[in-house]
Amino acid sequence: MLCNSGQPRQPRESEKKGKPMNPLEQDELFENLQGFLKTKGIELKDGSYVQTVRKSCGLLSDAINVGQSGLNKARAKIDRKLDQLRQVIHEKTAPPSTPPRPSKSASREDSPEKKRREGRSAARKSKSRKRA
Repeated sequence: MLCNSGQPRQPRESEKKGKPMNPLEQDELFENLQGFLKTKGIELKDGSYVQTVRKSCGLLSDAINVGQSGLNKARAKIDRKLDQLRQVIHEKTAPPSTPPRPSKSASREDSPEKKRREGRSAARKSKSRKRA
């Protein structure tokens, strides 16, 4: 984004986090404009010109609020579609599921190797008993 000087501007905190903007009050823009002009030495007095500026600021506030709500709805819809897309990609790229294998301890209990070991240890115990 560029600011008025043509230099890139830093994004605001609300833009970084993606928080929705609070809706503008009807006279909020006019009051801010009036305060800004007062700091520059210009005072707005009641009259037809000021009423027109006030109405214009009200219309601009309404347009900003409607546009912001439309953007929030679009953002929500895009987020849902992105989640669906991520899910499809995950399903297509995930490794195929395999049936669960029996645990190693269960397969060793019935193995012939284990039976041989048990036979050897029993024979060693009986030999050590005979010596004693």
